[in-house]
Amino acid sequence: MIAALQLALAALLDALIGDPPHWPHSVRLMGRLCSWLEPRLRAALHSPQELRLAGLLLVLAVAGGFGLAAWLLLALAQSLAAPLGWLLGLLLSFQCLAAGQLWREAREVARPLQRGELDLARRRLAMLVGRDTQELDRAGLRRALLETLAENLNDGVVAPLFYLALGGPALAVAYKAINTLDSMVGYNNEQYRELGLVPARLDDVAGWAPARLTALIMVAACPLLGLNAGLAWRVLCKDHAAHQSPNAGWPEAAAAGALGLRLGGPNYYDGELVEKPWLNAAGRDPMDSDLEFGLHLAQLSTLIAVLLAGLAAWWLRG
Repeated sequence: MIAALQLALAALLDALIGDPPHWPHSVRLMGRLCSWLEPRLRAALHSPQELRLAGLLLVLAVAGGFGLAAWLLLALAQSLAAPLGWLLGLLLSFQCLAAGQLWREAREVARPLQRGELDLARRRLAMLVGRDTQELDRAGLRRALLETLAENLNDGVVAPLFYLALGGPALAVAYKAINTLDSMVGYNNEQYRELGLVPARLDDVAGWAPARLTALIMVAACPLLGLNAGLAWRVLCKDHAAHQSPNAGWPEAAAAGALGLRLGGPNYYDGELVEKPWLNAAGRDPMDSDLEFGLHLAQLSTLIAVLLAGLAAWWLRG
């Protein structure tokens, strides 16, 4: 019950506070360590094989280092005083979750988009997605926002909850470091194809089970919001494999079916057109009202995920 209470309070704090930009945060420290290590590893290792080794060393240093540090700090705090260990675990758990910040950032894009302030919406969206946003029309902006809501529901909410329930705060910190590395170096381009290979593949493995769980939770949430659970399930089964990512296609396909929309499709990345298949190709283009439904779907799915993770934590860790 204590572990479940810690997890539930962490989720509540995340929903209420999010990620205040001026607060110290473990994910920002992970990013700084990665940025410090990358040029030093590149200076010492040059061939494709050596750059893959550099990627492995990044994983060991950042994910292994932060996971081990979290475990040691928790053990030390627990040995000093059980309440201190519990509070440190609460803080680490809270910092692994990103639901509240995701909702706020999504609204920061949706509001100017709904007012017709497309340039402002494009600038804010560019901070959330990897695609080029300068030329996106209103439908493209809505589509990109809904896709990032669905993908980050897995990466920033369900996956950390999964690892919190499975192994506690230290395991969730290690997962968060893996996901941070993937977001920084896990790109299939000339600069990062070799260096980012190990972080990207490890992130695929770590996100495999949570991505599928996220999609199932989204389907289960549909009837409570008056959305089409049957279509969500059919599109999920039919289109999830069309996505180039082995994991992102699951929540994005579920969202496309739930909302009756077509998501995905061709987009520009660094000025280059990348042809991607449509998810739910027979669906319509999103409207402003779909942004609210998409946000409500993410919020209800988060609540369901917290309840499931709390039950799992209580059963596995007491």
